[in-house]
Amino acid sequence: MGFLKRILRNNTTDDLGTKFSPGSFEALTDEELQTHMGIQTYDAFELTDAIRPSYDLQVVPRQGFRYDKYVDEMSNLETPVIMAAATRNRIMDLFLELIDHLGPVVDVVLETSHHFAPQQNDLYREHIDMPVLKSMLLDHEDVLLNDGCTGIAVINPARRQEVQLDEHKLLITYGDPLDAFKQTMIDCDVYPDEKIKFITEAEHVHSSSERYYDKFTLLKNHLGMDSENNSECC
Repeated sequence: MGFLKRILRNNTTDDLGTKFSPGSFEALTDEELQTHMGIQTYDAFELTDAIRPSYDLQVVPRQGFRYDKYVDEMSNLETPVIMAAATRNRIMDLFLELIDHLGPVVDVVLETSHHFAPQQNDLYREHIDMPVLKSMLLDHEDVLLNDGCTGIAVINPARRQEVQLDEHKLLITYGDPLDAFKQTMIDCDVYPDEKIKFITEAEHVHSSSERYYDKFTLLKNHLGMDSENNSECC
């Protein structure tokens, strides 16, 4: 199973940078934890290997999207957001269709919290042709879907629009307008649900391994992000 990185809504950080808080995972035996991590399907919704909900199922994963907003702490400006969860066999196809709306040339950000990093690190690549990017993403689908310490964002800075596939394997679109992104989700059978709760809104656990770190490093290098020294902490 590799190491587990506990990420909780109200978390603390220990000396190693591992984020955790007492909750439903704390009293589990190794066997109970292994069993829980082995559950992939909740009703018709299938999770990737990257993340699992709380043992007591504070949030039951399901497919759908809702509107939200991002507020910049410096400028206090609000940006419209769509947050979505899709079952495993839809995530990558939907992500590729969503990023098509960003235009022929985009910027890419890889997000990593491997090796118990106390903060997520961002690696940036500017000006990549969309067909080239999509080909690379398909080549590295395994790490993008199944590594709980890898996230990716595709950005059109001129339009101020962004599509993110984050560590939790949620699909998040930022910008204005969002109509095209909304229609693409509906066309892929991901429908609006203002009452939906996402796995990030309760206790949950991420899963990764050295094997996935190696795959992340390969993806980073293929994208031309050769040095993590150039990254910025978010």
